[in-house]
Amino acid sequence: MSFNTDVRFCNEENKWVFTLEGDMDIYTSDIFKDQAIKSFEEKNADLLIDGKKLDYIDSTGLGALIGILKRVKEADHKIYLTNIKPNIRKLFDITELDKLFIIRGEDNE
Repeated sequence: MSFNTDVRFCNEENKWVFTLEGDMDIYTSDIFKDQAIKSFEEKNADLLIDGKKLDYIDSTGLGALIGILKRVKEADHKIYLTNIKPNIRKLFDITELDKLFIIRGEDNE
């Protein structure tokens, strides 16, 4: 399956919003990482990643997210995840990445 990213800046929340669609894997994770870092460098702000249409993420996708998180945290900003499907949420739980990212709709929001 293919991978698409819709990127926009939400002035109301002062956040970059990334809507991911498809599979984030070894073939597509660098594309997303480059887009996210380029956007963040354009305007330093928190990132909101909407996974409503994200079907799959592998270890390289998780690695890309961690790389983005390091960059964002250096500037005292955060990454929020929202609409994460159960199969992807399970990966975050198993790898304990749920402790590094803010997952919306939960107590630690």
